[in-house]
Amino acid sequence: MDEYNRFVDWDKMDVTVQSQDAKELTCTEFQELKQLARQGYWAKNHSLRAKAYHKLISNIPCRTVTPDANVYRDIVVKIVGKRNSSSLPLPEFVDNSLVPTYCLNAEGIGAVRKIIVCIANQFPDISFCPALPSVIALLLHYSKDEAECFEQVCRILACNDPSKRLIDQTFLAFESSCMTFGDLVNKYCQAAHKLMVAVSEDVLEVYSDWQRWLFGELPLVYVARVFDVFLVEGYKVLYRVALALLKFFRKVRAGQPMESDSVQQDIRAFVRDIAKSVSPERLLEKAFAIRLLSRKEIQLLQMANEKALQRKGITVKQKRQNVHLAVHAENFKSEIVSVKEMRDIWSWIPERFALCQPLLLFTTLEHGCSLSRFYSHSEGHEPTLLLIKTTAKEVCGAYLSTDWSERRRGGSKLSFFGTGECFVFRLQPEVERYEWVIIKHPELATTGSEPENHASRASSSLSSSSVTSDASCRLSPFLSARHFNLPSKTASMFMAGSSECIIIGGGDGQALYLDADLNHGRTSHCNTFNNQPLCSESFQISVLEVWGFRD
Repeated sequence: MDEYNRFVDWDKMDVTVQSQDAKELTCTEFQELKQLARQGYWAKNHSLRAKAYHKLISNIPCRTVTPDANVYRDIVVKIVGKRNSSSLPLPEFVDNSLVPTYCLNAEGIGAVRKIIVCIANQFPDISFCPALPSVIALLLHYSKDEAECFEQVCRILACNDPSKRLIDQTFLAFESSCMTFGDLVNKYCQAAHKLMVAVSEDVLEVYSDWQRWLFGELPLVYVARVFDVFLVEGYKVLYRVALALLKFFRKVRAGQPMESDSVQQDIRAFVRDIAKSVSPERLLEKAFAIRLLSRKEIQLLQMANEKALQRKGITVKQKRQNVHLAVHAENFKSEIVSVKEMRDIWSWIPERFALCQPLLLFTTLEHGCSLSRFYSHSEGHEPTLLLIKTTAKEVCGAYLSTDWSERRRGGSKLSFFGTGECFVFRLQPEVERYEWVIIKHPELATTGSEPENHASRASSSLSSSSVTSDASCRLSPFLSARHFNLPSKTASMFMAGSSECIIIGGGDGQALYLDADLNHGRTSHCNTFNNQPLCSESFQISVLEVWGFRD
């Protein structure tokens, strides 16, 4: 341990958890390293963790010219000079208020600032990297000197493997990661998301804190355990742990009063004091218990969100748009939902579309009850939002990810299409969102009965055509047959339309069925949704609206 204790204040460290048992790290296979990292094989031995970090970081593929320890020794005197390191001004790309000490001694605290300044000199393309101080402070624990730490951080920053995302270095990458986290919360932490929507005026603002939870608030012991796995498995580990933190926060705070202006601070305080309720092992166990969350899904979401931000011209740091302001009260008018209800719906949709404003495309009050006019006004828009108010004052609807023109792919036959981002919801008599259960619970795809042959053929044909589409252009990351292990016959069935009817559902039966005159509809239970009624089994439509998304 002696060669790695230069920057550590051992009086602040819990040395009781450290083991002096001699261990070696001899494995090189990914699966074995993955298992050892998750088990915490090197977590209780300071020297072994240092060696593990050196080995893992040295294997990161980097740019040909990557600054090393010798570069640091050459530039540090020129850049820092005789100035007091504790008062060194930090570059704008880091948050000066978030420079953790992580049980470092005075020399270590000063070293963090010196290394940051030298990295700014060698990486002029970094424009936003709030996680950097935390990474440096952590790696100083496991470095013999400043130069060695500098080299390790540089290798992480200079990673040139496109499939291995490590640390965000631009505002565009950071902001899209916040949107991606919001998408993942919406899908994998519905109870926590529901709580955030209820107590926060801006859920995106809450979720933009997700990296701060990990690289700012989380105690050292927890950060190190997360970093162990992160160096082996990459960026998706960070999402998993942040989702787990939010799940635990909801569990611990369930039933306790919270105010919208304090929820961000409440979560930060919970993460700082997480040792009171959750151990590092339990946190990681919860993180890796989240099913179906894949690197591919994260990459597609990240790509789609970056594209949406670029289209909006949001590429540099600026005041974040409040998601609720996308639904402007003065410009919004619906005969079915209020501004508040529309804002609630907006909190459910994918983050990249939450940047847009709602645009009324079709309403039966103005355009009449014609299915052909429904199609003509809705086609060319992707996604769309369907709202229905029944004569019994029930209000339900659906978020539909795919252009209605896709229905023509099946020719004259009724064809199903859509992606796993589709969902239906109910607002009256009470609020409820229903996910596509065939994706959330993939076992239903194999145990359930097959749908009718014509729907199967159409769905299979559409799924195969979706595989060749450019997901980055269409902004539809959940091409389910391709990215989830689901059979093509049941994987791409949510929307269907013909000249005679509209069906929203699919699988073993229809969930929502609308007649051609758009006056009547009915619902049925099937494997596609949770076993709760969307609205009355048979209903008469009072008003139907279709909304698009305007940049």
